[in-house]
Amino acid sequence: MTKPVWIQHASQLATMHIPHHVGPRSKEAMSELGLIEDGSVWLENGVIEAVGTTAELHKIYQTRVHEADVVDATGHLVTPGLVDPHTHVAFGGSREREFEMRLEGATYMDIMNAGGGIHATTRMTREATEEELIEQTAKRLNSFLAHGVTTVEGKSGYGLDLENELKQLRVIKYLQQHHVVDLVPTFMGAHAVPQEYKGREEEYVEFLIEEVLPVVADQKLAKFNDVFCEVDVFTPEQAERILEAGKRLGLIPKIHADEIKPYGGAELAAKVGAISAEHLLKASDIGIAKMAEAGVVACLLPATALYLREEAAKGRQMIDQGVPVAISTDCNPGSSPTTSMPLVMNLACISMRLTPAESLCAATFNAACAIQMDDKIGSIEIGKQADIVLWNVENYQKLQYLFGVNHVQKVWKKGVKVIG
Repeated sequence: MTKPVWIQHASQLATMHIPHHVGPRSKEAMSELGLIEDGSVWLENGVIEAVGTTAELHKIYQTRVHEADVVDATGHLVTPGLVDPHTHVAFGGSREREFEMRLEGATYMDIMNAGGGIHATTRMTREATEEELIEQTAKRLNSFLAHGVTTVEGKSGYGLDLENELKQLRVIKYLQQHHVVDLVPTFMGAHAVPQEYKGREEEYVEFLIEEVLPVVADQKLAKFNDVFCEVDVFTPEQAERILEAGKRLGLIPKIHADEIKPYGGAELAAKVGAISAEHLLKASDIGIAKMAEAGVVACLLPATALYLREEAAKGRQMIDQGVPVAISTDCNPGSSPTTSMPLVMNLACISMRLTPAESLCAATFNAACAIQMDDKIGSIEIGKQADIVLWNVENYQKLQYLFGVNHVQKVWKKGVKVIG
C-alpha cells in the first residue's frame, strides 16, 4: 500500500466535473472545466478520495498530514491525466523516407498504392517478434507518459492476417498488464486490404468476418472493432458488414471516416451506433448532423492533418452543432509519428478553432468517453482512478497559449508518482 498523496494550493484545479451531467459533452458543456482556485485533491489506495479547496481538505485531513506525501502546487495547473483515444502505437519499424516522398509531391494514397504506407508497416510488423514489438511499443508509451498521457487506446491493423493481428493484440494486452500506462485494445484488421488479397477484396472481408473476428472475440483481445472506410480501402457497405459482425460478437464499433474524400463514413458511424468516428476531415454537413443526433463522439486528429498538409477537420462546426469532440495524436509511423498530446491540444485550438477549455475537455473527459472509460478516468472526481498531472503553468489558457512545449512537471498514475 502506497502513502496517500495530498496535492494542495493549485492555482487552478481543473476537475472536468459537471454535476449530474451524463455522457460526452458538446456545445457549451465542453467549456465547463469545474475549476477550483487554490484547489486540492487527496489520493489514496489508487483512487481520488477528496476534491475541493485547500481550506476544505485541510479541515478533513489535518490530523493525517504526517501520513501523506504533501505536494505544494502553488502557481501550477492540475488536471486529470490526458487520454489518447486513437493510436496505432503497437507497430514495427518506421517510415521516415515517406516523409520526404510527401514533401516531394507524393500523396498518402500514392504511397500506399505503391506498396508503402500501411503495407510497409505491415511487412515490418509481421517480421518483428512479439518481444521486439513489446520493446518498441513500451518506449512509445514511456513518451506518452512524459507528455501527461495516462491512458491510450491502441489498435491492431498492421498484421492483416490472423497470426499477426493476434500478435499485435497480445502485445497490447501484455503491456496493459505490465506498463504503467493503461492500454485499451481495438481490433482493426480492416485497416487495409493486404497485398496478397489484391483483386480479392471481398474474400478478405469475408476472412475477417468469418475467421478473424470470432477468434479475437473468443480470446477477449479487443474491446472495439474499427474499419478504415475510404475510397480504395473499404467501401461503406463492406465497413458496415464488418462492424455489424463485430457487434454480434460484443465488439463496439469505431470507424476511420471521411479522411481523404467524402465517403459517407460519418453517416455510417451514426447508422451503426459507433462510439466514435475518427479523422472526419471531409465529413459532410449531413454526416455531422447525423453524428450529433446519434451522440457519436468525433475523434479529431489535427496533428495528422498538419503532417499530411491537409485542412483540419471542422471541429468548431461540430461542437457548435452538438457533436461531442475528442482529440488524439493518432500516433502511427506514417501520418502522425508523435506522442505529444499537449501539441495536439495546441493544434486543436489553432487549426480547428477549439477554445483552450474545449481542447482540454477533448483531451480528457470526452476522450475517455470515446473509449468508454469515463466512469473511471477523464475527470477528478471522488472514487475515480487517481490519474493526475501537475503542469508547469498556472492556468489552462497558458497550457494552450505556449505552443509546442511540454509543460508536464509531475504525473501520478493510480496514485503513484511516475513522472517528476
